[in-house]
Amino acid sequence: MKDAVKFYRQGDQYGEFSNFYYAPIFMKEDGKIWPTTEHYFQAQKFVGAEGKDYVEQIRIADTPGGAAKMGRNRSWPLRSDWEQVKDDIMRDCVLQKFLQYRDLAEVLLGTGDRYIIEHTKNDRYWADGGDGKGKNMLGIILMEVRDKISSMAPEARDEIYEWAREKREAASSADQAASQDDRED
Repeated sequence: MKDAVKFYRQGDQYGEFSNFYYAPIFMKEDGKIWPTTEHYFQAQKFVGAEGKDYVEQIRIADTPGGAAKMGRNRSWPLRSDWEQVKDDIMRDCVLQKFLQYRDLAEVLLGTGDRYIIEHTKNDRYWADGGDGKGKNMLGIILMEVRDKISSMAPEARDEIYEWAREKREAASSADQAASQDDRED
């Protein structure tokens, strides 16, 4: 596909589109800050699971790769509706990432109407499988998010950017206070 936008690694051109890209997001559903969309997505596989707090373990994973590894752990109890909800969960966290960061939204909007492809042989569902025969669901979701954001009034986007910044700052302050309390104990 000529003139398509291809991405995979966070350090490469369009690396901002990777779920491993560090852009902490605030999710209204749980009121928490997630280090990356990968952390959030992987954790949602275990919402409602009995026993250990799998969701929180993934949320606080040191890296998105660590979160992904935990999310792929099949000894953990995968939620029964995962196959039905996974696309919507990805859609929601990717939308939040680009709604909450003006600079990331500008990169996404800057692709115009170009086709977006997650290009890797490592994934045939979320990516193109490296040969263009994969489903490329993440690329499709990014194009949907681009369309949604481009249809929003700039003032509405500005309000969301500011709201998200305030939420991240408040959460960071709360985390620092809790950490200080832990050191004093």
